[in-house]
Amino acid sequence: MKQIKFLIAGILFGIVLTRSEAISWYRIQEMFRFQGFQMYGIFFTAIPTGILSLWLIRKFRIRTLQGEQVRVDPIRFNWGIPLGGFIFGLGWALTGACPGPLFAQIGTGFTVVVVTLLSALAGTWVCSALHSRLPR
Repeated sequence: MKQIKFLIAGILFGIVLTRSEAISWYRIQEMFRFQGFQMYGIFFTAIPTGILSLWLIRKFRIRTLQGEQVRVDPIRFNWGIPLGGFIFGLGWALTGACPGPLFAQIGTGFTVVVVTLLSALAGTWVCSALHSRLPR
């Protein structure tokens, strides 16, 4: 019962993604072809929201449900970041989906996206399995 707030937050997030058309394959293709502003508008809203959220987490020393202090470590550059970003973007452009909208797409009836979800899970598993051998 303590987890119900996360279910509600997930449902609301799915509604926002659906209503903003962030789950639309057409909108995503439009973005990658630089033919529309809608997805960029969503990103330009998400960036300040993320910045504000991190600032609030640090300022009020927010804790996890288990009572642990939330830590946000600085990121050091390594070439895996742009390479991973390129692979992520390529998959996003090809499938018209990224991890957030995947579940909303499936929930709205685009069941073919289950293939993309399974591929994302497989990619996460491979990355985790190879993590210790990847350059840092």
